[in-house]
Amino acid sequence: MAANSYEKPDYWSQKAFSEGYPARSVYKLKEMDEKFGMLKKSCNVLDLGAAPGSWTTFLLRNLGSESKVVSCDLNPLSKSVRGENLTFIQGDLNDAAIRKQIKALGPFDLVVCDAAPLTTGNRIVDTARSEQLVEMAIWYAETMLKQGGNFCVKIFQNGDQQKFLRKLRELFSSAKGFKPEACRSESFETFLVGISRK
Repeated sequence: MAANSYEKPDYWSQKAFSEGYPARSVYKLKEMDEKFGMLKKSCNVLDLGAAPGSWTTFLLRNLGSESKVVSCDLNPLSKSVRGENLTFIQGDLNDAAIRKQIKALGPFDLVVCDAAPLTTGNRIVDTARSEQLVEMAIWYAETMLKQGGNFCVKIFQNGDQQKFLRKLRELFSSAKGFKPEACRSESFETFLVGISRK
């Protein structure tokens, strides 16, 4: 068989479940961390659009006990996602009261966002909705990241990636687009990564 394990649509999902993660998306964060060194052993992390909780689980497993993870989503996290240093806030990330609640728990060394819009199947609509989420995540990075902090956010390709990269280059020492191997080959998602907040 010519197909390698990366091309099996369920390879990453099976791997995630066998390692106790709620979803395959964990390997996207793991790959970005290995490439860019986003995580420090002792840091405070904000996980935006966190449900079902794979990224939160990865963060809890890979950070020191002094660290703190704040996760937020409209939907609850999987029941298996728990930790003494985890604070979960259920609500709308654009809501002023939620923003105030999150800000009180900051500032953060790392802001990550794997949020995806509810997709319609219409690329133009879905890309526009994805861009709104990217703008929201950048607002959190701009407002709540410590100097030297890192950032990553999912964006649908054909979105105004260059515009966002220009913005991130103003905020960070380095900013680039990156598509992890764990993204499905047919997926048009990619990530923007900002390293070392100015």
